[in-house]
Amino acid sequence: MNALKRLAAAIDALNERVGRLVSWVTALLVLVVFGDVVMRYLFNISFVSTQELEWHIFAFIFLMGAGYTLLRDGHVRVDIFYQRFGPQGQAWINLVGCLLFLFPGVYLIIDTTIPFAVTSFLQSEGSPDPGGIPHRFILKACIPLGFVFFGLQGLSLFIKSLLTVMGQAPGESGAGEVK
Repeated sequence: MNALKRLAAAIDALNERVGRLVSWVTALLVLVVFGDVVMRYLFNISFVSTQELEWHIFAFIFLMGAGYTLLRDGHVRVDIFYQRFGPQGQAWINLVGCLLFLFPGVYLIIDTTIPFAVTSFLQSEGSPDPGGIPHRFILKACIPLGFVFFGLQGLSLFIKSLLTVMGQAPGESGAGEVK
C-alpha cells in the first residue's frame, strides 16, 4: 500500500510541476495576444506567425494542463449524484469512471496520436501558410504527451480512490485527494 501511496504522490508532484510551467506559459499567451492586438489596432500590422503562435500556446496550455486540472479536481462533471455521496461513494464513482472512461479514452488518444505526431516529425511539418510557424510537429507531439500526463493523473486518482474504498488513508492531505 505504501508503494501505491508513493506512486500517487510522485504523479501528483509531477503534474504539480507541469501545472506551474503551464501557468507561466499562460502569462506568455497574455503577452503574445496583447502584442498582437497592439500591432493590429495601433499600427495596422498583423503577422500570421503571431496568430498561429497564439493558438499553439493555447493548445499547449490545454493539453499539458489537463493532468494538473484533474489533480486539482477542476474538470467539469455532472455532480447531480457525486456531490451527495460521501468519500466512499465518490471513490467508487472515481474508480468506475477511471476504468470505463478515463483509461480507455486516454489509451485511444495516445495510441492514435503517436503515429500522427511521428509522421509530422518525419515530414518536418510546418505551417502551410506563408509566414507561418515552422515545426508544427512539436505541437502535435504535445497531444500524446499531454494525455500521458492526464492518464498518469487518472492513475493517481484511481490509486487514491482504491485506497479510500479499502479504508486506507489516501496519503497526505492536499491537492488531488479524494474528497
